Amino acid sequence: MKSFVSVPQNSDFPIQNLPYGVFSTKADSSRHIGVAIGDQILNLAEIANLFDGPQLKAHQDVFKQSTLNAFMALPRPAWLEARARIQQLLSEDCAVLRDNAHLRSRALVAQSDATMHLPAQIGDYTDFYSSIHHATNVGIMFRGKENALMPNWKWLPVGYHGRASSIVVSGTDLKRPVGQTKAPDAEVPSFGPSKLMDFELEMAFFVGGPENELGTRVPIEKAEDRIFGVVLMNDWSARDIQAWEYVPLGPFLAKSFATTVSPWVVSIEALRPYFVENPVQDPVPPAYLHHDDPFTLDINLAVSIRPEGDAVDHIVCKTNFKHLYWTLKQQLAHHTVNGCNLRAGDLLGSGTVSGPEEGAYGSMLELSWRGAKEVPVGSEIRKFLKDGDEVNLSGVCEKNGVRIGFGECRGKVLPADI
Repeated sequence: MKSFVSVPQNSDFPIQNLPYGVFSTKADSSRHIGVAIGDQILNLAEIANLFDGPQLKAHQDVFKQSTLNAFMALPRPAWLEARARIQQLLSEDCAVLRDNAHLRSRALVAQSDATMHLPAQIGDYTDFYSSIHHATNVGIMFRGKENALMPNWKWLPVGYHGRASSIVVSGTDLKRPVGQTKAPDAEVPSFGPSKLMDFELEMAFFVGGPENELGTRVPIEKAEDRIFGVVLMNDWSARDIQAWEYVPLGPFLAKSFATTVSPWVVSIEALRPYFVENPVQDPVPPAYLHHDDPFTLDINLAVSIRPEGDAVDHIVCKTNFKHLYWTLKQQLAHHTVNGCNLRAGDLLGSGTVSGPEEGAYGSMLELSWRGAKEVPVGSEIRKFLKDGDEVNLSGVCEKNGVRIGFGECRGKVLPADI
């Protein structure tokens, strides 16, 4: 399938992708829902009346909102109908947009003229810890090889409740956090800027569909109906603050200062060709977490760092999302097994994605092995992030000549306010 809209070679956004986002322009500061196609954005508010199928005819107003929440809250058949209609309207064989110059001029916006915003109003944010390689590496560093994984790790998807208010969209700079830290040889903690600033390469999915009633679980057979789409996520971390504060309740200020997400939400339907077999789970998890259908995504991921004054992004990590031990379905089913209600726009993070080799580690904590090794970044070296460093995450799926991507997830570290 091809689009009448020109799609540059190696674009993240061919007609097979069609991710959703929220944008504004200098000419129009109002926020609109759009779909990325090549280097353009299709403004869905301008074509809302064309969604005239049985699922969406009575819900055209969802495309005229300033966030995706109302659209996300519709049931999955509505998402499928919207995707099919957008693909049809953008295809080279459909004249509705292609031959209507006036409508096309209103509906298509150059991405270079747009400012991207958070795709949804995020009510709640949960972050999991689902990469066995990352969990093992961190366990070895802090507890030794014999106790690398905690006893519960292979029985359930470990997670914690994060801070939704400090989630920001790609391109937002962030200040180095300050807080309490304690050196190993110090008698008392000290206060000041974090010295061990880190990125975490993650992906996250937005919850969609009608809310499950409080006290009602989502069975794993129905979990896909609640997974709207996927974004890149950088779970920025202050490792020295984390080391002092995390016992006994887990990370707090070390994480809550900022989390960056990419602006384009790639639908599960767009990702369907890239599902591969799930990892072997030993021991076999409890029945409420068991599913046989492939729901592990083959997504090539990379992290680059651009030091201040440099013009080039330098790749420091390459890995793959398929290294995740727990699937998205398992994460969602576990989250609701106690009756927790999930709402459209909630965000669930994967946890740091690391592969089995050193170059596939998804954090500076692992790449530098807790500061014991130097990580080349162009002509410079790093153990952790310095002020002025700009970090970018990227993700690409490729199969049978079709390439879809997630755009950028970029953020720059600014000096702390002291």
